[in-house]
Amino acid sequence: MMDVVDAATRSRMMTGIRSKDTQPEMIVRKYLHAHGFRYRLHARKLPGSPDLVLPKYRVAIFVHGCFWHRHAGCKFATTPANNAERWKLKFDGNVERDARKENLLRAAGWKVIVVWECELRRAPDERLRQLVSDIAGSAGSAPS
Repeated sequence: MMDVVDAATRSRMMTGIRSKDTQPEMIVRKYLHAHGFRYRLHARKLPGSPDLVLPKYRVAIFVHGCFWHRHAGCKFATTPANNAERWKLKFDGNVERDARKENLLRAAGWKVIVVWECELRRAPDERLRQLVSDIAGSAGSAPS
């Protein structure tokens, strides 16, 4: 199957995909801040540079896009038909790297929480309340 756009256009489109400050990440950040949580962004000293780090609670949060991080069973985790084998290698590498970084964080005593893009689309209020509960449960109490 041929791509519907030329290589230069596809390259420009792919360049526009951000890895930081994505819409799902901003939703999580605004909710947590409004509920009294303070965090660091993209802590490069930690494995995987988690999207949000709450040092007080020793919690690292990753906000994953379902497509790039292969959310199992999700309708957004599709594989492009064009050059499918190359995409499979890319996705497998992403999943393996995510698991390795999460294991390193857990081994260092961090609680790791993954928020999936589709969860924020489907039931954002429910997922964000659960996130606050998960954070609070890791240290005993949430901010008031």
